[in-house]
Amino acid sequence: MSAKFETIDFGAPVNFGVHKFKVEIPTSHNQQISIIEVYGYQGDQRGIPQEEPRVYLQRKSWNAIAECARREFNARLKAKGIKTGRWHSGENFVERLLGRELCVLAWAAEKAKDEEIPIICQKWMALRPEERWWLFMMTVSEAGLPEDSNRGWRKALYYALSDGEAKFNTKRKPRPSNELKADIDLFTYTFTEGQNECAD
Repeated sequence: MSAKFETIDFGAPVNFGVHKFKVEIPTSHNQQISIIEVYGYQGDQRGIPQEEPRVYLQRKSWNAIAECARREFNARLKAKGIKTGRWHSGENFVERLLGRELCVLAWAAEKAKDEEIPIICQKWMALRPEERWWLFMMTVSEAGLPEDSNRGWRKALYYALSDGEAKFNTKRKPRPSNELKADIDLFTYTFTEGQNECAD
């Protein structure tokens, strides 16, 4: 896999025009972190913009979730033989489906209190990837822009993931696999689709 597809940062294919996300981390600690969806070749067609901001995070909120996201994404990238990434100042590119998962985490954490973020991270990590994708699609349809933090599913994400208390040093119990997704290889699917987009 890693020999076949060249990637940058968190699994984002380097192919020009591929649909992905980018995280802009300013060098100044006083500026917000931006998570932006980049549509690639699909942009500027049928009313689709080239890119669309999904959330702006205060530095403190970003610092609280960044390591959680890095560990989760790198574990899955490593399992697929894909180069792992790290967050750095400037533009960080994230594979399209991982970017959706990151948005779910960021949306839940954007207005959370300091003590709530460990709970949010733990509950986010307990979700299956396809559950995070579903939450993204439900949220983005009506509340997917930075100014939508108090609307619908965006607001519900905060309440759903911040409720309760963090439980450390506990192993997750096994869950039955989702038959509908059992045969999908996340990154094979993503990269193949990305190649097809570039070929169109």
